[in-house]
Amino acid sequence: MLTRNGLIQVSSRFSVQETVRRLQAAFAEKGLQVFALIDHSGEAEKIGLKMPPTKLLIFGGPKAGTPLMLAAPSLAIDLPLKALVAQNDENKVTVTYNDPEYLRERHAFSAELTKNLAGAGALIAKAVE
Repeated sequence: MLTRNGLIQVSSRFSVQETVRRLQAAFAEKGLQVFALIDHSGEAEKIGLKMPPTKLLIFGGPKAGTPLMLAAPSLAIDLPLKALVAQNDENKVTVTYNDPEYLRERHAFSAELTKNLAGAGALIAKAVE
């Protein structure tokens, strides 16, 4: 796990497609909703550009997110949560997401509410191990 600039990055031993599938299943199992899946590399290909497989999952749940946005309305710019699944030039796949502590500092909500975000990281790590 690597933490830098408010981002946490974990390695996946699976392909981008399989990592996305595993994340979707893990989120569904915990009652989280996947609001969108953006296929950046697929969209690039449509206009004749090539990039390594790169997909963005936007996910969350109102039960955890709403209290956060009520406490810090600006947090709505960072919610729902996002998980970026990307393959690098060495064919290694990673999942990158916002560090909950970074979001707390950025939006100045109480440390107590950080628990509403912290579970996502554990869920992501478990899905790609």
